[in-house]
This record gives sequence, C-alpha cells and structure tokens, in this order.
Amino acid sequence: MSSSFPQLLARWLVLALGVTLATKLIPGIRCDDVGTLIAVAVLLSLFNTFLKPLLVLFTLPFILVTMGLGMIVINALLFLFVGRLVDGFHVAGFWSAVGGALVVSATNFFISRFLRSRPPPPPRTGPPASGGETIDI
Repeated sequence: MSSSFPQLLARWLVLALGVTLATKLIPGIRCDDVGTLIAVAVLLSLFNTFLKPLLVLFTLPFILVTMGLGMIVINALLFLFVGRLVDGFHVAGFWSAVGGALVVSATNFFISRFLRSRPPPPPRTGPPASGGETIDI
C-alpha cells in the first residue's frame, strides 16, 4: 500500500505535464493556474479510471470497426468534458480536444516507457536452476 500512493502521484504528475504541454502546443486549450491544472489532472485520472472502461465497453464495436481510432474519440470526449467541468480550464472545441488528448497520450506513453526502461539482467552462467542434469528425449 505504501508504494501505491507514490505511483498515483507519479501518474498525476505525468498527466499534469501532458496537460501543460497540450496548453502550450494546441491552440484552443488554456489552463489559468496551477490549482486548475491539479484539478484537471485529478479529474482526468478519475475519468480514465472509472468512466473510460464503461465507454470502451459500450463503444467496442465502433472501436473495432475504426481499428482503434475510436479510442482517440473517447479520449477527446473525456478531455472536452473536463474542460466543461473545471472552471479555468478551457477547451475550445472537439478538434482542440482531439489534439489535447493526443498530446496527453503521447506524453504518457513516452514518459512511462522512459520510467520503465531498466537495464537487461546479466546473462546467467553456471549450472541449470534445477540442480540436476537435463535429459532430452
């Protein structure tokens, strides 16, 4: 349990970084202050945890037909919804939300890959782990 809070905090920080990048890169997205940014990160995290699986379940045929591009629409709708709920976070329209969702997704992907990258384990040398001989038949 002690390791779950730091992981949650790290996820929120990555999400906040993605939203910050989206406000800098995508015209039509604006965040007024740091408190608003924190609220957006927490709300997007909650929506991704609870609401997104239900949306994916109900739109699964659409996602399959569009070969996964429907997930971008779901992410954009969640981004747009947060823009409507949080005062101080403005998303101009659907296409701005698509751009913001793509920036947040890309940020999350790259930072998660960077944080997970570990050096490969050293090669094993010595006898097999079973301790006995291996008999091939």
